[in-house]
Amino acid sequence: QVQLVESGGGLVQPGGSLRLSCAASGSIGDINLMGWYRQAPGKQRELVARIVSGGGTNYADSVKGRFTISRDNAKNTVYLEMNSLKPEDTAVYYCNADIRRRDLSYYDNYWGQGAQVTVSS
Repeated sequence: QVQLVESGGGLVQPGGSLRLSCAASGSIGDINLMGWYRQAPGKQRELVARIVSGGGTNYADSVKGRFTISRDNAKNTVYLEMNSLKPEDTAVYYCNADIRRRDLSYYDNYWGQGAQVTVSS
């Protein structure tokens, strides 16, 4: 019953901004790592950014200085603020999280459904 639901994708012009959200729901014990991946047509899925429960982050070199990942642990939600967007940022963005179900002692990995981000003039 645990799932990740993404929102906030859309069309934006180069240089513009967009914010993605991903909320986990269900019988959640706790969430460790949360992150964002993206996959462009014909390309391999790549890690964009990730954040640990304590707030530490890392980013792909291609988005450093432009994207910011954050999380609201009380809402079980991770965000990706994307600024200075470029056409090469166009992709389907997937959120990902390591989540421990309330009734289990270990973490499973979950994926969101994907959100299309298109950067074009």
